[in-house]
Amino acid sequence: METPKAPDSPDRDREALASDSAVREAEAFAPGEELSGNPAPGRQAGRIARSTAFFSVATAASRIAGLVREVVAASYYGINGPMSAFTIAFQVPNLVRALFADAALQPAFVPIFTEQLERKNYREAFRLASTLLLLVTLVLGAITALFVLLAPVIMPLFAPGFEGEILDLTITLSQILFPILILLGISGVVVGILNSYDRFGAFAISSLFWNLTIIAVVVLLAPAFHGQDRIYAYAIGILIGTLVQLMIPTFDLRNTPFKFEWSFEWRNPDVRRVLLLMLPVTISLGLINFNLLINSLFGSLVSDQSPAAIDKAFRIYQLPQGVFSVAIATVLFPTLARFAARGEMENLRATMANGMRQILFVLVPAAAAVLVLSTPMIRLVYQRGEFTPEQTALVATALFWFAFTLPTNGLYLLQTRTFFSLQRPWMATGLAAIDLVVSALGALALYKPFGTGGIVAGTGIGTTAAVIAQAVILRHEFGGLELGRLLGTATKITIAAAALAAVSFGVWDFLDSELGRGLFGQIVSLSVGLGLGGLTYLGMAKLLKIAELEQMTRLLRRR
Repeated sequence: METPKAPDSPDRDREALASDSAVREAEAFAPGEELSGNPAPGRQAGRIARSTAFFSVATAASRIAGLVREVVAASYYGINGPMSAFTIAFQVPNLVRALFADAALQPAFVPIFTEQLERKNYREAFRLASTLLLLVTLVLGAITALFVLLAPVIMPLFAPGFEGEILDLTITLSQILFPILILLGISGVVVGILNSYDRFGAFAISSLFWNLTIIAVVVLLAPAFHGQDRIYAYAIGILIGTLVQLMIPTFDLRNTPFKFEWSFEWRNPDVRRVLLLMLPVTISLGLINFNLLINSLFGSLVSDQSPAAIDKAFRIYQLPQGVFSVAIATVLFPTLARFAARGEMENLRATMANGMRQILFVLVPAAAAVLVLSTPMIRLVYQRGEFTPEQTALVATALFWFAFTLPTNGLYLLQTRTFFSLQRPWMATGLAAIDLVVSALGALALYKPFGTGGIVAGTGIGTTAAVIAQAVILRHEFGGLELGRLLGTATKITIAAAALAAVSFGVWDFLDSELGRGLFGQIVSLSVGLGLGGLTYLGMAKLLKIAELEQMTRLLRRR
């Protein structure tokens, strides 16, 4: 790749060609012609945009089902001792999972597996995946067995305030739950294989069925237990749900050329490369988990309600974040990895730049809606039973400040995936450390004067700093990031989002006063307000000629 003449001004013809090629591959527009190179062996030209749309819908359904799961669990168990025991028992294997299983495996495995596919080294690629499946099963199986045996010694370290029956319950629940680590480790490799072939559907719906399975098991089994033992139904539901979550993508492997081999070449150079790439990913995930701990730590200095308020707000915040930014970053990741493997840096840059604009197109209006309607959102979802109006105000404050991080966190996820596609995970790890340090300093400076909102704002400052640092490095790497186009698009999107906010709040406020605060009235006023606000946003986007709306419109027409 030639060095551009100016940082953000490469040769216009080459930039336009690269951008058009990348966007056409991302959108799957190319009627009558093929892009150079197949997206992945064994399949025709990819339908990335359709995959993104399906992934978004499936993720939204999963998030909603997850919220229903939380409501069902609360109705059966409340937040008393057994539920606290379950929470601690689930957090420990979940933390180990984040460090060593699916979340750490996929970013390290996909680029190397894809690289072998691009070189048409199919046998080597399949041996790599097979070896990792066996290695993950053996290592995580050993960790699980060791933990089950040592749970009576380990769990009291995570629950120092528990004693007696509650502590015994925590230990037993952890022994039931820890085997999910093996299932999720295998799932990490299986999903990585599917993603490398641009198959996202099974992975997208597996989380939905995870939640639905847990709900069904709790409803069916809880009456069979009595007293504190009823919480076992929830633990059994998690275990069965995780098994279902693995079975769905495993069944979809039949639609790929992958064939499992009883190969255990743990000295394979590619296996070592995956393990080396996992190390910074693991450290990054550790930093992320520590970032969550910072929120809880400073929250405890504000009040005994603040940590829970931040957690409840974060669950609502995850809905648009998971539906849009995670979907776009996940679906584009194999495409980025392929361009990186081919050395097609202009296509890589153009694809990432297009993904950044898409993320802003969906997350800026989502942030605007949350900013003006955070209180009615929290009231509708949570305020019933023991959840009082005062608690609604506290959680809504946290959600309000979380809203500012929606667009920046979306950009952070995509840019981090870009570093992994370039197989430079240590760079992403260093930037994650910047996020952690700045977030901690921000929370330290803001928690006293601004309480819960200040803690969340500190997290937003840290993410923004990391995004800026990422952009500076990637701009130097690619000789530009189409920042002028990004800024112009962001300006138009912000104007359209402001119109959405005004209409949404105005309609909600009118209907709220007319219909009252009953459940039906809240549902109607909030949904109509958001619906009309959304239509306003689309109308303004069309009036302002925002190109990302054009992309989605053409996609729908092709469908």
